[in-house]
Amino acid sequence: MAGFIELEKAEVRWFLSVDARDLPEEAVKKQKRTYRSITVDGEEIEFSGVFADLHTIVYQDILQGGGFAIAEARPSIELVYRIRNIQPVGFNERVHPLAEGKLNAK
Repeated sequence: MAGFIELEKAEVRWFLSVDARDLPEEAVKKQKRTYRSITVDGEEIEFSGVFADLHTIVYQDILQGGGFAIAEARPSIELVYRIRNIQPVGFNERVHPLAEGKLNAK
């Protein structure tokens, strides 16, 4: 799946796949089963190695009284709801490069 989200201070192209064939070559060489990264202003930050631990850290923080209030979490929950329920529009000029490769492979 792939998409484009225009936010107040960012334009986000995203790509999500569970197909191991979509892993970048560097991840395959290191025998990684997952690859997660974000590119901000042209600089990629890869965080695959710490992602699993993030859930544990967040849960520990919640159990210690931290976390987010409903009002703080609401915009994120609403955004996820909109993404899950949006009508697909197909490929266009905003397509993520990895999704574009899928289109060209067909």
